[in-house]
Order: sequence, then C-alpha cells, then structure tokens
Amino acid sequence: MGTARKITIEVPTDLLRKAQEASGKGITQTVRSGLELMAAARAYEGLLRQRGKVRFSQKLADLKADR
Repeated sequence: MGTARKITIEVPTDLLRKAQEASGKGITQTVRSGLELMAAARAYEGLLRQRGKVRFSQKLADLKADR
C-alpha cells in the first residue's frame, strides 16, 4: 500500500453505520474501501470513454476458437 496518512474526518453516524453494515468491516477498512471504490469509478469512466475507439487486430471468433 505504501505510505499511509492519518486523517480526521466527520461523517454522519447513520451513513457510517450503513457503510459498515454493507462492508462488514471496521471503520478504517470501510473508509478505505469507499476511497478505493471512488478511484475505481474514475478509472471505469475513463475506460467507458474509450469504448468504440480501440481497434483489435484479432477477430472475436478467433479469440473464442483459441480457448
């Protein structure tokens, strides 16, 4: 993970409770998971922008036949 940074944040109690129930983990891991999801969402948006703009040299049928 590299270096870590200790922070203090204020979050609504009910939001934290719901997030912890959804993750099944403690506060720190729940917050980390939320931050990871935000980072992944941005990466996913970038991939969606590339949709239809990337050309492949192989045909889908050839890739399936190679299994």
